[in-house]
Amino acid sequence: MENKILKKVDYIFQESSINEIIDVVSKTLTKSPDDIILDIIDSGLKGRGGAGFPTGLKWKFTKNEDNPVKYVICNADEGEPGTFKDREILDTVAIKVLGGMTICGYSIGAKEGYIYLRGEYNFLLPKLNKIVDDFNKQLKSKGIDFNIFLKSGSGAYICGEESALFESMEGKRGEPRNKPPYPAVSGYNSKPTVINNVETLVYVTMICKMGVERFKELGTKDSRGSKVFSVSGDTPTPGIYELELGMPLADFIEDFGDGDTKAVQVGGASGHCVPRKHLKETIIGFEGIPTGGSMMIFNSTRSMYNVLHDYLEFFNEESCGQCTPCRVGCQQLLKGIESVKKGDRKPQYLDELKKLANTMKVAAKCGLGQSVANPFNSIVDNFREEIIY
Repeated sequence: MENKILKKVDYIFQESSINEIIDVVSKTLTKSPDDIILDIIDSGLKGRGGAGFPTGLKWKFTKNEDNPVKYVICNADEGEPGTFKDREILDTVAIKVLGGMTICGYSIGAKEGYIYLRGEYNFLLPKLNKIVDDFNKQLKSKGIDFNIFLKSGSGAYICGEESALFESMEGKRGEPRNKPPYPAVSGYNSKPTVINNVETLVYVTMICKMGVERFKELGTKDSRGSKVFSVSGDTPTPGIYELELGMPLADFIEDFGDGDTKAVQVGGASGHCVPRKHLKETIIGFEGIPTGGSMMIFNSTRSMYNVLHDYLEFFNEESCGQCTPCRVGCQQLLKGIESVKKGDRKPQYLDELKKLANTMKVAAKCGLGQSVANPFNSIVDNFREEIIY
């Protein structure tokens, strides 16, 4: 792996007018859909929501579906604890999101796009409605047959999962669907659908504006480009920062830590907790630990038992209850660490709980239940003594 120096960049939040973005879209749409998709594949852009699926491949699969009706969905249900960068993107550079949606729509053959906005972000609706209306009018004046609409969620964490999001959009209870079929085959209204994160769609616009080669200069071979991070916790400089991917976590903490960092929760409540001893060897990127953007920093004053307890309470609250591994597993993990802390169970019981967490990882229906093992195992493995005593 090539050595990386932490580098702050500023691409996403550079101010752009609606005319500038319309111009980027218009020039991009002079290419064929296949050529645009090849550009996105060549750029190495991977989903910025955390899963990291290659964006261009997702578009290609959807385009190849033989169906006259297709959709583009922007997943703006930013419910992961510790993540707040999509809110800032929508508040300041929403026009770039709309540009990415339009380029995607043209590439896959979709005529409609939807922004699914987290319910807690409804305060953005007046501003976004105006921007979307103006943008749709500009597209129409250019002869571009694509319309964007807004749909608001109701505050359920599970609706950040793509298939549960589709269910919510269709007016149903937000619960994950069985897979396959995947969204590229059967998504919103059972039609082929591309669903991308807010940030991913902005980078589509930026790639089309700056060119593939310039984008590939950022990051590493396995983690192309930059990423927006939500930095919170025990840091003197909390906030939102765009950084190159591929830097060691130790470099990140050198810039953002308070000098007493004990651990970093990478990827929000569903991510991994990295202790101080592993900061140098841990890479922020797809060759190390990928993240949707949340970076929560904890210093030595924090109880990692309390941190884990808070996460498990959150998962208990937000589990949709549809599948037994998640519904029961979340409850038992929470009760389990409480019983160990009280002394009602021996410390060895934590190993049994880890087995349960690992079972959830393979047996739960969606990413919520599957990801509970990430914080549970990483905190138990590295801070067991704080749970026992």
